[in-house]
Amino acid sequence: MNDNASLALGGNRSGLGGLPQRLVQDGVVEEAAMLTALQSAKDRKSSFVTQLIAAGAAKARDIAIAASTEFGVPLYDLDSHQVDLDILKLVQDKLLQKHRCLPLYRRGKRLFLGVADPTNLHAIDEIKFQTGMGIEAVVVEDDKLQKAIDKAVEQADTAMPNLVDDESGFDLENLDVSGGEEDEGGGVSRDDVEDAPIVRFVNKLLLDAIRRGASDIHFEPYEKMYRIRFRMDGVLKEIAQPPVQLSQKMSARLKVMSRLDIAERRVPQDGRIKMKLSKTRAIDFRVSTCPTLFGEKIVCRILDPSSAMLGIDSLGYEPFQREIYLKYLAKPQGMILVTGPTGSGKTVSLYTGLNILNKEDTNISTAEDPAEINLPGVNQVNVNNKVGLTFAAALRAFLRQDPDVVMVGEIRDLETAEIAIKAAQTGHLVISTLHTNDAPQTLTRLVDMGVKPYAIATSVSLIIAQRLARKLCSQCKALVDIPAEALLKEGFSEADIKAGIKIYAAKGCSNCSDGYKGRCGIYQVMPVTEEMGRIIMEGGNAITIGDQADKEGVWDLRRSGLEKVKQGLTSLEEVNSVTIE
Repeated sequence: MNDNASLALGGNRSGLGGLPQRLVQDGVVEEAAMLTALQSAKDRKSSFVTQLIAAGAAKARDIAIAASTEFGVPLYDLDSHQVDLDILKLVQDKLLQKHRCLPLYRRGKRLFLGVADPTNLHAIDEIKFQTGMGIEAVVVEDDKLQKAIDKAVEQADTAMPNLVDDESGFDLENLDVSGGEEDEGGGVSRDDVEDAPIVRFVNKLLLDAIRRGASDIHFEPYEKMYRIRFRMDGVLKEIAQPPVQLSQKMSARLKVMSRLDIAERRVPQDGRIKMKLSKTRAIDFRVSTCPTLFGEKIVCRILDPSSAMLGIDSLGYEPFQREIYLKYLAKPQGMILVTGPTGSGKTVSLYTGLNILNKEDTNISTAEDPAEINLPGVNQVNVNNKVGLTFAAALRAFLRQDPDVVMVGEIRDLETAEIAIKAAQTGHLVISTLHTNDAPQTLTRLVDMGVKPYAIATSVSLIIAQRLARKLCSQCKALVDIPAEALLKEGFSEADIKAGIKIYAAKGCSNCSDGYKGRCGIYQVMPVTEEMGRIIMEGGNAITIGDQADKEGVWDLRRSGLEKVKQGLTSLEEVNSVTIE
């Protein structure tokens, strides 16, 4: 047996000193675990505190308290810390990551530095030399420190001056990007589109958006300002305000990346950027330009193929709703319609269904405008109205190619609807989307488009209406007390209240955005039964169909949303914002 591992604590024959000795003497860490952590830290050139926490040998909070007591250093809670970019830029990014420290605040010529291990004198000396300032160590919890560093560097990276010293691991000037069709490129100088700071800044923004899980990037020129916003979890947040003089250069750079005509600024254009992050991962950006009063607004939609591979269990369907969807996907014919506003997750639901059907013995063809995610094994067609390749034309071509499953990106007109319905009636499974508020309105919308009621009743088999709600952060969500009368008005049942449901609200911490992190789906899954078909053929409206759906046990969007509240997944405020009361 190793002698060091079996020593009595009082003898300290293992040679421990400083903070490691204090942690062992206080009983925070077993001596054997400490020795293992020290050796691991030496081998990996990291902090022994990080190794202790990673191994589960001690809690970050306990180590921080012991370190504060041992060295008489103040203990600071990073949850309440607001990053000051002026202070952050005093220390080089590479030193923050190398020594795992964070500049917190400044008093004259003294810089207060957040560290998990105040005995790391090498780090303090190196930062003292780099900044030319006196350094005061402040103890923080190790597990919160790395998150705070990442968040601080992320915020600083969106400021153009800091991009010069990027340590992200990507060559920002030579990222592997490609676009769609060749650009025509006249009328704009080469300097406008190859200016190195602009190239690096745009590339950095695209990488930041991917890393932060944004769905869209908005580049917006105004008379006296230029604003860049990310849409994260469905909410727009301002990320940067570069000088307004750079707006044309940034627009030109984005248009070059997406192979658009950089000389044409009078009409909208659509393009695409493919950014290769590694040998196995590439991200697509769908780019849309639109002329405004003070320049071109450009929106980049981020298309991550991994979102289509999440699996149906990750989308938020209730178990019985999931079973209904899978049941109708397995049918050889019929029409499944997914409905909801823009940004409600319809595409992911469609692609998830296609992924389930994508097998060797199934011929799948899709017509999209444009194809957002590349699915190997699926024959995808981009609609191009300029050359006559409309949804209807693509559908006609599909039906001559022995399809099993046909997906239409969106039913926009009577011609497309009629061909899709005929396909569903003649032995094909058709999947498509429609823009309506809920499932019952989808049926009446088809009638309004001019589709014969009997054709709807005999072809449409399932309608899924959906919304996306932000999920509460699991680390900071707070229990709230709401009176029973108010809960009843919101739609909860008396049985729910008697059962003692717990309602949570958003709070906010360093791990989330305004108390929310991620999103989940809220669904109305409505099979079209014979009785509903009869109502349609008799000229019934959406209200009558909705009443019948309720009788048949179909949950509307409101009820599905309240179920997510009962499960503690989201807040009542969020459900109220995405569903109709």
